[in-house]
Formats: sequence, structure tokens, C-alpha cells
Amino acid sequence: GVLVFVHELGHFVMARLNGVRVLTFSLGFGPKLLATTRHGTEYCISAIPLGGYVKMAGETAEDPRSGAPDEFLSKTKWQRFQVLIMGPLMNLVLAVVLLTGVFYTGAEVPAYESQPPVVGRVVEKSPAEESGIRPGDVILRVADRDVDTWEQLFIAVTPRAGKDIPIVVRRGGEELTLRVVPESQTKYELGEIGVLPEVHPQVRGVTPGDPAALAGLQAGDVILALDREPVTDSQALVKSINGSAGKTLTLTVRRAGTPVDLQVTPVKRGDVGRIGVDLSGYETRLIQPGFFQAIQMSLKRNLELTRAIFDTLRGLFTAETSPKQLMGPLGIAQLSGGAFQLGWSALFSLMAMISLNLGLINLMPIPVLDGGHIAIMALEGVSGRDFSVRVKERMLLAGFVVLMALMVTVIYNDLTRITWVERLMPWR
Repeated sequence: GVLVFVHELGHFVMARLNGVRVLTFSLGFGPKLLATTRHGTEYCISAIPLGGYVKMAGETAEDPRSGAPDEFLSKTKWQRFQVLIMGPLMNLVLAVVLLTGVFYTGAEVPAYESQPPVVGRVVEKSPAEESGIRPGDVILRVADRDVDTWEQLFIAVTPRAGKDIPIVVRRGGEELTLRVVPESQTKYELGEIGVLPEVHPQVRGVTPGDPAALAGLQAGDVILALDREPVTDSQALVKSINGSAGKTLTLTVRRAGTPVDLQVTPVKRGDVGRIGVDLSGYETRLIQPGFFQAIQMSLKRNLELTRAIFDTLRGLFTAETSPKQLMGPLGIAQLSGGAFQLGWSALFSLMAMISLNLGLINLMPIPVLDGGHIAIMALEGVSGRDFSVRVKERMLLAGFVVLMALMVTVIYNDLTRITWVERLMPWR
């Protein structure tokens, strides 16, 4: 709702600035649930929450027109372009603003995400193991795309579930090209090859009075080893502690860059040993940039997401990306609920990503969308004449068919991700 409102507000404000009379400003389509009229414009909330619209006087050739200067088609192509572009542009700006706020307030992020993708562990029976990827390999390229960090690696692999892709690794100074077919993971069918960075668990919190606190363990400590054996798996660490009630263990931690040995004795609670710590499976780093640095980080992140969006769109046309990864309003609602449970930072990050999607998709040259109308105006400008009503109708009909096919696809995908609905689909 917020993203649609911002988008339509862009059209509305620019229309008013260019002297175009606005008849209706609606959130949603179909029957109007609530409506009020002010200064000649009807503001309403409609029944079908799949978007919104701003209806302008004389907007199309089929609309009743008097030739008045406040009608949309009475304006110059430059003025109409401003009105059309402002909706998507507002979504792009909102994405930058939201992520600027997220970064400026500070956030904890996995430290490994910005590190080179050096394989620390290969999951047993995973696509990576079957293709011959080994611990210590440095992943250089995925599907002919350079990957410099773990985050870039995940972005490159995620949309390619079930597709045979080349992965270039460096091993002992030699570059090898291996063929890997990422597995489909989760209900969104995201690609996963089964490689993990070399990470160490980090202490997030310590319970006062428990063995960890008495031993001197502190929040922020990174656990490097247990009884001199390297620790890279938090679950394995917990299992070892659970089975060592009453036994003194030596934990080697990194604190302020310096290794420290601590002696801790788990106490038996129930059937397992516990020391009283809250663990993260990986080391995190705190981002606390200044305002202008936060803007720079937001712009960089939005550029990375833009590239990922276009990679996914290209993958849809080349059959490299499954259409099953697309999601519609129901999927967005589910993700929003999950993000809100994680906190405002996660929710605003998701809003920024969806706003960026909305802005970019609306700029695509598909008739019915803003980008389609802009493309038609551009073609008219190149040809030196306006197209006939019949030609425009055919263009808009083609765009409408594409849009409806996309809508049916995403809603079907959303329904298949709801367990009880999927049970009603015998073909699945």
C-alpha cells in the first residue's frame, strides 16, 4: 500500500504541476469502498488491492475530450513524459531513502558477506561436492559472471536452480571450470550449491552467573577452538558442550583481535550440559556510517539489486531462471510478515527492494505500463506523427495480455506456497 501510494503520488503531483486536471486518485482497483472529492479530484480506496491509478482528464484518445488545456493529451510530449516517469522515479527514490535510513541507524551484518568466496566447507552430497569443489577453492566466476564476495556468489547462484552452470575456481594457482547444477531450496525454489565460508561462532550474549560468565566469556567474543580443535560449526560446538556436563573445556576465543584461552565447565540441566550463552553461527560486524556515507552505501546496494533484477529478467527470457521464483501480492504479504517479525530494519530493507522492483518493472517498454506509454510516445516522436487509435489499442491489448499472463503466473506461484491450498491441487 505504501509503495503504490508513493508511485501514484508521483504521477499526481507532476500532473498537477503541469496543469493537468486529475479526476481520480485511487489505491486499488474495482468497486470503490471509500471515496471523497476535493477540488475536483475524487480520492478513493478500492476493493482489489493489486495496485492503484491516477485518472487524468483526456488521458486517452477514447476519453471524452474538449481540447481544454488542462487535459493530458493537450500537453506537450515533454510534459506528458514528466507525468509518466515520475511514478517509477518516486519508487526508485524511495528505495534509496529507505536503505539510507537502514544503514544510517546501524545494522549487524555477517562479516563473511563482504569477503572473497573462499570455500571453507562443502556440504555432504551437495551439488558442489558432486562437481568436485573442495575446501580452500576460491570461486571466481559463476555463469560467466565475476563474483568478488560471498554476497555476489549467492546473488549469482540463487536464480539458477536446476540449471547446469559453469563455475570457475582457483585451486593452487590453477583455474578450473566445473559444471554445477544448483539444488532448489525453500518454497521459492532458490538455487543452492552447498558451499559455506569458513566461519566461527560468535557470542551474542552471556547469562550472568552461568559458567560462561564465570569463565570470563563476553558478548562479541569469536570462538575459534574447543580443546584446541578448530570450531567452524556452531551446531557441532553446542553438541560438544551438551555432552560435556561437569567436564572442564578450554575455549579459545578472539577478543579485540587477540586469541584468549578460557576454562569453562558446563553444568548439567536436564539431560545436557549448558554454559549460558547465546550464539550466532557466524561472526558479525556492526555498520554505523555517517549520513553521507549511508547515502553512498544505499546507492551502491540499489545498483547491486538493480543488476540482480535485470539478471533475473534476462534469465526468464533465456529459461535460465524458473518462473516459479516470481512472486505476487500474497508472496509479498508473507515476506512482509516475516520481515516485520525480524524488526523494522528487515521490513524497510524488504520495502526498498520491492520499491526498486516496482520502479524498474514499470519502466519496461510494455504497453499498459508507464514505460510502455513512454516508448509509444518516443516512437511517435521518431516517426514524426501520432499513431492511430486502432494501432494504440492493439499495442495496449498486447501489453494487457502480457501483464495478465504475468499476474496469473505470480498468483498461481503464491497459492502453491500455501500448504493447505497446495493440497487442493491434485496435479502437484
